[in-house]
Amino acid sequence: PAAAPAAPVAAPAAIENSAAPVADNAAAPAVADPTLDAAGKPATLPQAGIGQPTDGLYGLQEQVTPNGREAHWFHNWILVPLITLISIFVLVLLIYVIIRYRRAANPVPSKTSHNVTIEILWTLIPVLILVAIAIPSIKLLAAQFKPAPKEAVTLKAIGNQWFWSYEYPDHGGIQLTANMLKEKSEVAAGQRFRTDADGPRLLATDTRVVLPVGVPIRLLTTAQDVIHSWAMPAFWIKLDAVPGRINETSFIIEKPGVYYGQCSELCGARHAYMPIAVEAVSPEVFAQWVASKGGTMPGAGAEPTTAAAPTGNEADDTTNGTEGGNVATTNAIAAPAVTNKP
Repeated sequence: PAAAPAAPVAAPAAIENSAAPVADNAAAPAVADPTLDAAGKPATLPQAGIGQPTDGLYGLQEQVTPNGREAHWFHNWILVPLITLISIFVLVLLIYVIIRYRRAANPVPSKTSHNVTIEILWTLIPVLILVAIAIPSIKLLAAQFKPAPKEAVTLKAIGNQWFWSYEYPDHGGIQLTANMLKEKSEVAAGQRFRTDADGPRLLATDTRVVLPVGVPIRLLTTAQDVIHSWAMPAFWIKLDAVPGRINETSFIIEKPGVYYGQCSELCGARHAYMPIAVEAVSPEVFAQWVASKGGTMPGAGAEPTTAAAPTGNEADDTTNGTEGGNVATTNAIAAPAVTNKP
């Protein structure tokens, strides 16, 4: 369904590269962020081989959603064995024909023009194979776009050149902005850089999306400028973010942890520097995180409060490169200041 473009998250004015501290735009929340340690660094460390690329990995990442597990089973136990059998059959048939009907073994070629039985078989068998593949494929495709239930947690992901911003419209309008963390050698003194606690190189972000496990998630995507794509391999999700349009899918995360993805639609010079980091936590921890961001849980009895819109003056240099005047801003709810120019 078509929808109006999301409100801009990037300030029109350039951000000075100074050492100014993060501005206090709102009162500090009474609840500490449960996803951070006392030093403000991620408390949950990524696990090697879980939710991220792995050297030498053969096959798909471990899937942590019902749709992902279904697709994983379909790939491993239906598609791969089937294509293996077809490939072996065709190869054996090809070798047999080459040897059996070579000139030395077949000096007088047959003049048979057709064989009805063979022609029926080589038409009917592929049709049956395609039907057998199509039924579970269509079922899986439909499941990916099944409407989320009313009680689902809504996450709105907004693609920008070249960073992601997020909104939690059902939780008091929490707003986040996530930029890629650069390496220590690439940042100025005193600025935050990537560590192993944040995640792999080119995938770690200064702000993680936090979502609860075991709860339906409604993912909405749109974009500010050009087409982007929110892709998370471990969730079996790749949903385009199109300017002026809202796309939607739903999923349930079954396992706590930290998961990484990237923008998967070529969107400009710094397309490769738009990572996605999601931390899946228990519903109880998620409720604490919402409170720490000044938000409210649905049905909590409090009036939803809209987070202050980014002004572009909250931190020193937080841009992910600029092109055509687009400038990234800090997290609207006191995100760490970080330089993000690739």
